[in-house]
Amino acid sequence: MPLGLIALAIGGFGIGLTEFVIMGLLPEVAADFGVTEAAAGWLISGYALAVVVGALGLTAATTRLPRKPVLAGLLVLFIAGNAISAMAPTYELMMTGRVIAALCHGAFFGIGSVVAAGLVAPEKAAGAIAIMFTGLTAANVLGVPFGTFLGQEFGWRSTFWAISAIGVIALIGIATLVPNLRTDGPAPSLRRELTAFRSGQVWLSLAVTVLGFGGMFGAFTYIAYTLTEVSGFASSAVPWLLVLFGAGLVVGNWIGGRLADRSIDGTLLGFISALLVVLVLFAWLAPNPVATVVLLTAMGGFGFGTVPALQSRVMRFAEGAPTLASGANIAAFNLGNALGAWTGGLTIAAGLGYTSPIWVGAIITAVALAVMVVAAVTARRLPRADASGPVLLDTGSTAATAA
Repeated sequence: MPLGLIALAIGGFGIGLTEFVIMGLLPEVAADFGVTEAAAGWLISGYALAVVVGALGLTAATTRLPRKPVLAGLLVLFIAGNAISAMAPTYELMMTGRVIAALCHGAFFGIGSVVAAGLVAPEKAAGAIAIMFTGLTAANVLGVPFGTFLGQEFGWRSTFWAISAIGVIALIGIATLVPNLRTDGPAPSLRRELTAFRSGQVWLSLAVTVLGFGGMFGAFTYIAYTLTEVSGFASSAVPWLLVLFGAGLVVGNWIGGRLADRSIDGTLLGFISALLVVLVLFAWLAPNPVATVVLLTAMGGFGFGTVPALQSRVMRFAEGAPTLASGANIAAFNLGNALGAWTGGLTIAAGLGYTSPIWVGAIITAVALAVMVVAAVTARRLPRADASGPVLLDTGSTAATAA
């Protein structure tokens, strides 16, 4: 395994940690700044919106630049944003730090996916992308519980200083372990990258990403209420149950990456179908604690198991201009998160109960499956018809030179 993938995974770990750990520290942050919980919640929403902007804007702005220096620059931005958050004397400055850190999120994973694919042979590209995203899943399993504990014991600012330190480690890793990749094709340009969006398959892939993740996060956003109010677990058990969910993410990401190297569309059809079944069963069996534990873990596994295949698919049909399309897919993940959270919140506000977001998630996932079927069928009619094979990208995978 190329050591550069480890550096990318460390970067993904830090970025995943700064995105999710705030959820466990909102009471402390709100109390420190003297704001309401709803206002503190904007530190999450503002981050997500900034991810979308950065995924598209920064990726487009850096199209002509070498990818390794861009990744290093994004990590500098990440370190600065988290350091500002750690030192912020006011809520407004804390929000500024969150936005600055978030701007690097989408561009890092979008460009990083292309770099990861270029570090290995084409038939191993999806697995390489999965390794990079392992950092993001590990942040949920290990980083968030530890970061929450650190913040509760030593103050929430200590957590953001720790995240900044992780960013420094990732920056050193990128600088020393990731090779410079050169391509033998035309020089990258924004106009060339925009040609990727002429492909109907790229748009179908983005739609599946929004809907697939929207379904899972529709169920997951309000899962704490489901676990305590429906399944009967104590509040103290929720963090440990979320560790099981995170473990499902890790396993699903690994298996999904390996299967996607064999068949991208087959993996997506299988995992999205399985996620739909899991969500229906979860909504039905949520009052049963044992079933809840099993289905919560399975939801994480099948939900995140689609990530390597989704990222690989949009890069494949972007042809030789994958970078901006890859960043757009990261934006699509976050749009899906927002869609799921919004629709789930509507059902709770309507008084439909704490299993209603799971039913909404199942409905959104069913639509995702329908779109994926259309994408798979129409892809087979194309002259290349190669969505089931390895990712073939102009990433310079055969022309990598050590930095």
